Parts: sequence; C-alpha cells; structure tokens
Amino acid sequence: MSEISNLIKELIEFRNLRDWKQFHNSKDLALAINIEAGELLELFLWKENEDFVKEKLEEELADVLSFCLLLAEKHDLDVSKIIQKKIRLNNKKYPIEKAKGNSKKYNEL
Repeated sequence: MSEISNLIKELIEFRNLRDWKQFHNSKDLALAINIEAGELLELFLWKENEDFVKEKLEEELADVLSFCLLLAEKHDLDVSKIIQKKIRLNNKKYPIEKAKGNSKKYNEL
C-alpha cells in the first residue's frame, strides 16, 4: 500500500470514528478546502514573502491536503494518477522553450 493510501486510510478511520462521513459531501469538502486555503493565506497576510511560522504552515497545509485527499477518495480518484495526468497536460501547455523562466499563463506564451 502506498504512503498516500495509508494517509487516506488514517483520515477515513479518524472521520468514521467521529461519524463525520455524513458531513463530507462533495460541496462541503470543496468548501472546506477553500476555507482552509484561506487560513493558509492568512499566515502570509501583511508580511514579507517568507515571514511565517513554520508550525502554522504545517497545520494549515495539512488541513488543505487532508480535505483534498478526502474529496479524491469520495470520488474514487487515484491522487497519484490525477497529478501525473495534470503534469502531462501542463507539459503540453507550458513547453520548456516557451515557459522557462517565464510566469505568463499558457495562453500568453
């Protein structure tokens, strides 16, 4: 079993022991991802780029990733496969010769 699969198993066990599956519909999981991402952004608000507390970064990033894994599991999505698929798509959208060192969106290259 992969490390990601083990993490998902632990998340499911944690959730199920608390009878929270009833709250984990797609909409609410997506909202939770967005809310937790907002809390992640808040760590950087009114600060310099790299001025943050690492422990808080870990906590907020873990929240975002946990809800992402739960949403993927709900829809039987293999996280490794969907990320690899996205990397292949981005390789086409952002060819090295056009995108290297450039922050423009693919349709502006």
